[in-house]
Amino acid sequence: MDGEKLIELALELGFADAALINTDELVFIPAFRSLCEENQCGKYGVNYACPPDCGTIEEMKNNVLRWRQALVMQTMWDIEDPLDSAQIKPAKTHHNQLTRRLIDQAGEPGLMVGASGCSLCNPCAITEGAPCRFPNLQYSCMSAYCIFVKDMADRCHMDYECAPGITTFFSMYCFEEQPSR
Repeated sequence: MDGEKLIELALELGFADAALINTDELVFIPAFRSLCEENQCGKYGVNYACPPDCGTIEEMKNNVLRWRQALVMQTMWDIEDPLDSAQIKPAKTHHNQLTRRLIDQAGEPGLMVGASGCSLCNPCAITEGAPCRFPNLQYSCMSAYCIFVKDMADRCHMDYECAPGITTFFSMYCFEEQPSR
């Protein structure tokens, strides 16, 4: 599916906005990994898709750069307090489910970068010492990849800072594999 059709599909599925970006335009800032280490989401060290178990900063960057393009998707939510996990978690779950639905409908290999860490299993199999139950479906968040989301949003001409009470979430579908180097 070409990029323009992916944008159309994203908007049909209910994303507020969608745009294409070449992955080599993404800015990676290793210091963003510290956001994961703060463990505000509670997944650090207890989720295969989150640090420290998801891979090194360089490995995560290379996972994204393996693909030529990314479809950036945005949802906007009427949430007064962006730290209110009772409202944030269901919104992020819905956002990530929409992202997975788009990838499934695209029918092309690719990489999902979520609005938060993987939530396919609760708890993650790592807590039981078992292998990941869905290794082909698991996804990591933008912070785990150290992606500078504000810069990405600006390059895609999307709002990052919203009005009071509006919270935005972003995800990506990286596609079109780079030729072997």
